[in-house]
Amino acid sequence: MPIARGQLVVLARWPAPGRCKQRLASSCGSSRLAAAMQRRLSWHTLHTAAAAANRIHAELLLSASGLGPRALRRWGHQLQRSLAAPLRLALQRGGNLGCRMHRQLQQGFREGFEQLVLIGSDLPDLQSADLEQAFALLDQHDLVLGPAADGGYWLIGMTRQGFLRSGAALFSGIPWSSDQVLSLSLARAAQRGLTLALLRQQSDLDGRSALEPWLLLTRDR
Repeated sequence: MPIARGQLVVLARWPAPGRCKQRLASSCGSSRLAAAMQRRLSWHTLHTAAAAANRIHAELLLSASGLGPRALRRWGHQLQRSLAAPLRLALQRGGNLGCRMHRQLQQGFREGFEQLVLIGSDLPDLQSADLEQAFALLDQHDLVLGPAADGGYWLIGMTRQGFLRSGAALFSGIPWSSDQVLSLSLARAAQRGLTLALLRQQSDLDGRSALEPWLLLTRDR
């Protein structure tokens, strides 16, 4: 059984040319620039998450895709040197976003955690207070979602009991990357009788207008 009651999971792609999010690469207009952008965003997300995990005594896990075990260990070692909390590493298995999130939650609860929070790595406005609030809300709710401006969600948090009650309902048959993700997820949660709390709305960096300030910073480095 883990010592920590909660686990904070960062879902990320390896920031290498040709392996970034397709929408991000399209918006940047360059796979090299997209990789540099994703590297900065991953660094920001993990440092923010580590600060929160350190304060609330949660385990921090980087669940990565787009690379093999040896490359993941090297990346994790590079990141760990500047993080405020220990970083555990895992490789994501295949499937769509819903399959990967469901599998991650299933694994975490199987390991004995009572609360799990999952986030992506493309949130420039993410603050450690957001993550601490998510765990605090899980003390009173089965499910916590962070609404995204595009109709999806940037964070999902669940308790063990909430996960057992919902099964795969929140992850099966959802049109991921559409503007229906949040509304359908809320409807599914209500159908399953889950108590729900919402965080503040945030935006990711897929759109060109949102990318501009970060593109300038990345080009300057």
